[in-house]
Amino acid sequence: MNEVGECLVAFLFGAIVGLVVQRSRFCNTAALRDAILFKSFRNTKALLVAMMILTIGFTGFISIGEGRTMKFDVGINQVIGLFLFGIGMVLAGACTVSTWVKAGEGNVGAVWALIFTFIGMFLFSLFWSVSYWPPAPASMTGVVDLSALQFGFANAETLQEKLGIPAIFFGLAQTLILAGIYSLILRRERLEKVNAAES
Repeated sequence: MNEVGECLVAFLFGAIVGLVVQRSRFCNTAALRDAILFKSFRNTKALLVAMMILTIGFTGFISIGEGRTMKFDVGINQVIGLFLFGIGMVLAGACTVSTWVKAGEGNVGAVWALIFTFIGMFLFSLFWSVSYWPPAPASMTGVVDLSALQFGFANAETLQEKLGIPAIFFGLAQTLILAGIYSLILRRERLEKVNAAES
């Protein structure tokens, strides 16, 4: 497929996903926030289903040699960054995907959230090329380096390479765990309906 074809496929896929997200009001932030604060699991169940499908798909491609995963170290810098990003998502009231949708609908707050997301990405790119931590490419070698506060990395692809076990095995294991969480949510909802009916 040439570049024009790839762009058309990407545009079509993005348009479909955007329409689904806009109509369903799906949001990663809401999936966790609503479950914790409001005991509502609508978005949580959707997120779990999406994660199960993606997990099987990605690890399946890795197993047949077509998957090309991103490899990045996990370190204190990621922990701090994810924590700050999580706070930002809660303050914005949306994840990055739903922020794009809200911005497209004319939500001024979402537009500001996107602007500062871009500013943060730009500032991060400036620091990325610096030779000291954090974050420093020189210290990110994939192995544990406690002096640089890096914990290395491991994913289904690296586990497949090191252990000789197909990546799909790890994908299935993760999918079973996610399915277990999904079934616990369904059981909780059924119990709540029964209790509500009895009262």
